[in-house]
Amino acid sequence: MTGSKSSSGGRWTVRLSLLFVAAVTVLAVAGPVLAPIDPLAQDAGQLLRGASTEHLLGTDYLGRDVLSRLLAGAPASLLSAVAAALIGLVVGALPGALSAFIPRAGEWLALRVVDALLALPFILFAIVFAALLGNGLVQATTAIGLLIAPGFFRVSRAATLRVRDAQYVEAATLLGASAWWVLGRHVWRQVAPTLVVASISALGSALLAVASLTFLGIGVQPPAPTWGGMLASDLGYLAQRPEGPLAPALAIILTVGALHLLADAVRDRVGTSAARSRADRPRADRSRATGQESAHV
Repeated sequence: MTGSKSSSGGRWTVRLSLLFVAAVTVLAVAGPVLAPIDPLAQDAGQLLRGASTEHLLGTDYLGRDVLSRLLAGAPASLLSAVAAALIGLVVGALPGALSAFIPRAGEWLALRVVDALLALPFILFAIVFAALLGNGLVQATTAIGLLIAPGFFRVSRAATLRVRDAQYVEAATLLGASAWWVLGRHVWRQVAPTLVVASISALGSALLAVASLTFLGIGVQPPAPTWGGMLASDLGYLAQRPEGPLAPALAIILTVGALHLLADAVRDRVGTSAARSRADRPRADRSRATGQESAHV
């Protein structure tokens, strides 16, 4: 009874997370269109006002509508996180899978480069990157993607190592198949589910990173709205409007939490499917062997 209640609660949690992620996806595409008021319009007579029928989430220190800025800032925050996760996936996953097939010297060098990237202080690296290439959203997104890539490298490499020792992969290698052919024909189908889970989880981490950089003024410059930039500006007026940081903070927290819950659900589903396939494989082999014996008799 308790188990069924917990599983039912888990399913509802996953459904709510999926619905929230879907709503956030709509905001990432159509956020500025849904904004009821111009997010850059200032009103000197409506400074730091609370929630009202005209301004549902109140106004900021320049009289700008908070709800409109929250909606208009969604694409910059969310699409940057998606782009950073894609950069990390492309830069990290393929080299990670290939590292399982290269000679020991190349493998050692690749692992040392990954360890060096993991040791870099995130904020310091992003600031230096922006200082060298310019303070823009593309530069900030690229820096985040490069720092996420080592995680994809390790996940892809670990998943590939589990498949590399399979008999069909060894047979293909002995027959002269190249690493690229083995990856495309045998490995990616086994590694892809793990990378999907890692990508969903990386989206949450990338969103936190984007919010951190925009909070510091890196990537998107005012007055363009971003969730991190709104949080930074509202923290300066806590005495006049204590509830000011709640809207952008909740947007970041709920989105990151929903993405991580969704990643956990996908991981559990993938793990269950893999366990079932492993359990069904011996039965299929036994059935095949029994059929062959019957044919011989």
